[in-house]
Amino acid sequence: MTHRIASNPIHWPQWVAALAIIAMVLAFTPRWAPAQEIIANSGLPKTAITRNEARLFFSMKLGIWPNGAPVQVYVLPDDHPLHREFCTRVLGLYPYQLRRVWDRQVFSGTGQSPVTISSEAELIERTAASPGAVSYAAKPPDNPGVRVLPVK
Repeated sequence: MTHRIASNPIHWPQWVAALAIIAMVLAFTPRWAPAQEIIANSGLPKTAITRNEARLFFSMKLGIWPNGAPVQVYVLPDDHPLHREFCTRVLGLYPYQLRRVWDRQVFSGTGQSPVTISSEAELIERTAASPGAVSYAAKPPDNPGVRVLPVK
């Protein structure tokens, strides 16, 4: 009994077509860039932020900037791909963990949750318009009202 493995010339065009379709699907599938950019209102004197400070700001546990300005946090909905990427890559948390912290603070009366915005463009606009605002973006925005706070 002899086996013919991939020697049948009839199957080669099918394999080539299947690989071409897979390559096209992968090439045109939208991907979210890693949300590595924490952005803040350009009026803030802070030029960089640590991961721990980012966690404190976005968990709503640190409500005042070093210059005394109140912190205003803007986020996307929990199920938004950019929000999930930001939580896991920058904060080192899962979105549900962050939501749990916010809910605990709201229900216990010790704090509040951040303002949820529906789109990244509006997130950037609100951050630019609000003194003391902090948020995130997929890439550095072209808006003079915000600046990137590198995470150190």
